[in-house]
Amino acid sequence: MELNTEEQIRRNRDFCKSPFGEEREPSDQQKQLPQPPLCKPAQSDRRIPLGQDFRPVLTQTDFLTILERRASQRFYKDAPMTLDQLSFLLWATQGVKALRGNHYATLRTVPSGGARHAFETYLAVQRVQGLDAGVYHYLPLEHALEPIGPLEDPAQQIVAAVHGQKWAGGCAVAFLYSFVPYRAEWRYSTSAHRVALIDVGHVVQNLYLACEAIGCGTCAVAAIDQPVADALCQVDGDEEFIVYAAPVGLSDPEKNQTGNQQLYAQTIAQSNEVSPLKK
Repeated sequence: MELNTEEQIRRNRDFCKSPFGEEREPSDQQKQLPQPPLCKPAQSDRRIPLGQDFRPVLTQTDFLTILERRASQRFYKDAPMTLDQLSFLLWATQGVKALRGNHYATLRTVPSGGARHAFETYLAVQRVQGLDAGVYHYLPLEHALEPIGPLEDPAQQIVAAVHGQKWAGGCAVAFLYSFVPYRAEWRYSTSAHRVALIDVGHVVQNLYLACEAIGCGTCAVAAIDQPVADALCQVDGDEEFIVYAAPVGLSDPEKNQTGNQQLYAQTIAQSNEVSPLKK
């Protein structure tokens, strides 16, 4: 039976509450079942290696300044990013710093409950020097990219993936983060999913800060078109599916300010049509 809106809201609120401490069946880790791979295996032998000397791409190193300037940016320069800039953003958000145990866990540049890091990074590239327009998959253990497939109309395909938000079509590259549920479920069973959604916020906050450090901008997007985004990244939608997106481009403060003013004016006009609640 389909839930009404009030019942669905109640269930969603309960989902946000901590499930730890409740009795449940032991996790697969507790059952001593084999651990899933730390990362999704590459689908081909094709590789695009990425550099790891990030100092040349940094334009701001003062952390207080980075925090003060961090803001959502939806409008970007009509210019390509460099591959080194993209490399830094990938490392800053999902880069592997070390392995622990017999491939039990990766230590990365972001925190993750139980060190599960149950995400994969896909890129819908429109304007990046050295890369053809297309979809790429990040291989964090190798710090390399593997091509997934071409994009015939990158701007329109990116817009479609983020539920028709037209501003996203001006980005140089869109980051699309998939969730691989069993990687977290193996350890946390029915408690895995709330933890994972918290973790993906850590990833995208690092993306914001890293963008600010290299003269780029981003805006996190939760409103995605699930079937379109999954198909774009060639994931099955069940054992792996897209949960978050973030278009990125070279920062253009004046263009961003003008574009945001237009968006905000439209939003305010729409909200003014609704009568406020009476106290």
